[in-house]
Amino acid sequence: MSINKKWTIVSAVVVSSALLTGCGLFGGDEKAQIDPPQSVTYTDDGETVTEEAAGAGEEVAEVGSLQTELYLVDKNGYVVPQTLQLPKTNSVATQALEHLVQNGPVTDLLPNDFKAVLPEGTKMSVNVNEDGVATVDFSKEFQNYQPEDEMKILDSITWTLTQFDTIDEVKLTLNGNELTEMPVNGTPIGESLTRASGINLDASDVIDMTNTKPVTVYYLGGTEDHYYYVPVTKRISNDTDDNVVAVVNELVDGPNYGSNLLMDMNSDVQLLDEPKMENGTVTLNFNEAIYSSFEDEEKIISQHLMNALVLSLTEQKGVESVAITVNGEAGFLNENGETITEPVTRPEKVNTGSF
Repeated sequence: MSINKKWTIVSAVVVSSALLTGCGLFGGDEKAQIDPPQSVTYTDDGETVTEEAAGAGEEVAEVGSLQTELYLVDKNGYVVPQTLQLPKTNSVATQALEHLVQNGPVTDLLPNDFKAVLPEGTKMSVNVNEDGVATVDFSKEFQNYQPEDEMKILDSITWTLTQFDTIDEVKLTLNGNELTEMPVNGTPIGESLTRASGINLDASDVIDMTNTKPVTVYYLGGTEDHYYYVPVTKRISNDTDDNVVAVVNELVDGPNYGSNLLMDMNSDVQLLDEPKMENGTVTLNFNEAIYSSFEDEEKIISQHLMNALVLSLTEQKGVESVAITVNGEAGFLNENGETITEPVTRPEKVNTGSF
């Protein structure tokens, strides 16, 4: 079977270190997790930030380091989370932004084919108030970027800062003066920036933006040896009642041709029933096209497909985990031959590991 942008079966690929740490789907009495649990707490200007504790079989993080998601730009121009080990600090928000500066402290940590987004020499300070608003004051060097990078910069700043539990909104200032639009190409900022606006916006199929709303889904980027997950915000009709169904449909449709993104899902996949939501778990009942392999009568759901479903659906408010049934029956095999019967939760961090 040939690989194309709408449907690529990569279930036989061993999950590389570029994927989510611990992203095997495990059975058992507790909910399966794609990443280790939280343990150590740090504070930054009043914000609470948590570090993951290494679980069984996980590589223990270097002493004195903290896992931080940095939203960097890949070779195709997508803003992508990459989880890197940064030094422990009492100023984690400021440190995260400092690692978005070109030729700054992130230089020796950058994964292959990734780059930072903020102009070289940019300095900043971050103040977080009790309402969850982070105000970032940039130095004059912040203005030294190319017009085509403006949305990437906004996406990177917003999604990097809002990974922290007590930051919900971001305001930007330049030398103490409030920015209501970006200084080079005039992209509106409004009162504040949030994740609600999305990331890597794809509105190529939208005629009337005013009658749409955003949903964010995760596709595969990179190459066969080093896949990673790329968030893309699509616009769907305001008349859509069920965002969960809309997310599944976007994943089935796959990324646009020419996007250099992939999706590990058969185009014949269908939901047989309306999704059921209970206590933060959404249950999806699929037809057998959800399987990536019927070899030796083993009905396997690929790791990439399950990860994409979990990452995409937990972007929806109230969804904390995903349970899968096929023709109404629970339990499927992952690529390691393990039977998965419990809901799968979202990872604490995305795209952990190194190239």
